Amino acid sequence: MTVLREFQRLEASGIWRPSPDDQRRDVIVSLGDATLTITDMQDRPLAHWSLAAVERANPGAFPAIYHPDGDPGETLELGEDEVTMLDAIQKVQAAILRARPHPGRLRLFGGLGVLVLAVILLGFGLPRTMRQQTLAAVSDVHRKAIGQALLGRIERVSGQACSTPEADPILRALAERAGVRRVAVMRSGIAESLTLPGGIVLIHRAYVEDFEDPAVAAGAVLIERARTQDHDPMAEILDIGGIVATFRLLTTGEIKRETLDRYSEAVLAAPRPAVADETLLAEFARAAIPSTPYAYARDVTGESTLGLIEADPMAGRDLAPVLNDRDWVQLQNICG
Repeated sequence: MTVLREFQRLEASGIWRPSPDDQRRDVIVSLGDATLTITDMQDRPLAHWSLAAVERANPGAFPAIYHPDGDPGETLELGEDEVTMLDAIQKVQAAILRARPHPGRLRLFGGLGVLVLAVILLGFGLPRTMRQQTLAAVSDVHRKAIGQALLGRIERVSGQACSTPEADPILRALAERAGVRRVAVMRSGIAESLTLPGGIVLIHRAYVEDFEDPAVAAGAVLIERARTQDHDPMAEILDIGGIVATFRLLTTGEIKRETLDRYSEAVLAAPRPAVADETLLAEFARAAIPSTPYAYARDVTGESTLGLIEADPMAGRDLAPVLNDRDWVQLQNICG
């Protein structure tokens, strides 16, 4: 969801505490694309909160105290004088709420109908049918919210995604070139790359730090985009959660945090599914990015990636660079 135009690049001063046992810290709070970014006074990122999952602990009282949904120990305090930021948070959360299905008579009858249908499907032993119907019913807004929440659960284990004010716009340009909504560079926690619901692709920092050609990092994003054709991350979450998680998502639009934790533990430990060369080459052709740099990055000899080298759809063509040299250098320092 795009943040309200009048609040773009809005910042405020606040006090942040990661847990009840930690010391409170003066921070800067920035309003972004449906997120709150919390940085220290040296502009170093400390936390990213999804506005869809932020709650106010003391409505009407000041200083206003916010915390992530389900984690009241981590808090952010905003003073009464930060009127613009307080108003912005309220308006953006209201916009997110309006984008969600609202309860009502239609919701009630729809829920009852779904319940009856679910009982029938279970009775005939067809949980896969309910899974397919659930996937079809999950909106893009819900997928983005679930993907953002899942990223937050992964960041608690791997550390927060790399971010700098100079490199973040370049990372958005890379995501746009590759055809995904967002690319996040992770310091650790993932072996290579990973796709989350809502078009969020995570790549390991090695893809931007260890290679001179930005086409390698773009290739890591493209292979994840290709994987989603056969491996929908939303479907994989439901497979981990089982029939209970599927029914809960279908009827309430919610997924428990425990299900997200189980999925993140499973997917981070398992090898990523292979992608056929034909499927991956089609992604490189669509994005007008050469596949050869990525192929040699995966295998310096080129033996195991020969298909990506010999059938490079961009071979011999005069192409615009994925990123210019200055932007690539900035992006290579995103985790520095």
